[in-house]
Amino acid sequence: MLTRIDKLKKISSSQPYTLLFATISGAHLYGFPSSDSDYDLRGSHILPVAEVISLYPVRETIEISKTEANLELDLVTHDVKKFLLLLLKRNGYVLEQLYSPLVVHTTAAHKELKAIAANCITRHHSYHYLGFAKTQRRLFEKSTIKKIKPLLYIYRVLLTGIYLMNTGIIEANLVKLNQEFKISYLSDLIAIKTEGKEKSILESDNVDFYLQECDRLLAELETAAANSHLPDSPSEATKAKLNDLLVEARIKCA
Repeated sequence: MLTRIDKLKKISSSQPYTLLFATISGAHLYGFPSSDSDYDLRGSHILPVAEVISLYPVRETIEISKTEANLELDLVTHDVKKFLLLLLKRNGYVLEQLYSPLVVHTTAAHKELKAIAANCITRHHSYHYLGFAKTQRRLFEKSTIKKIKPLLYIYRVLLTGIYLMNTGIIEANLVKLNQEFKISYLSDLIAIKTEGKEKSILESDNVDFYLQECDRLLAELETAAANSHLPDSPSEATKAKLNDLLVEARIKCA
């Protein structure tokens, strides 16, 4: 019988273009999937040269949402050039996808890209995590029904951002992050989410406390960014290496 990862590998191999890599993101990566969580498959595909230089529009991004092999799947891949441009725009999501340990498909170019991308991480990635957390905090505060999932997403991005600013390392798993930060109530929230359903409701009346904690961690992320030793931008040498990787990948896929 095929395992879930085998099913995901089979699905990824059926995509129309050669994959540079495909990994699992979302709740499974973040460390708090429920029994009914779908699978978020993310990655990068390589458009062949003939399509890139043709007169017709190219499929820079492929998005598929469906249930296949009894798996509820949300798949998004970007062409390698678009992926690299997002990487240079201080996009935390593509970093998390690139470094996800839940690998469904990999290549030598994937390994090379991870080595290069380590030098693309800057102090300005903090804006990605601050922006997401502030937006989600406002939405959570305004929501009539307080669900655990969005609250965990806020804490996840804040701790990922703080850890990134302090270490230069991407860690998207909230369980692993909390081994470092040791926030006692997070373990309880994660347990409720993973043992329940995707839309588990926050039953605690202590919502104000959770919002105050969000504000505390927002301030901590701002401080970590201000004190970070990460560079302001990738070097020209790093950009040149990304360009070389793109050209080689494109030629091999001609």
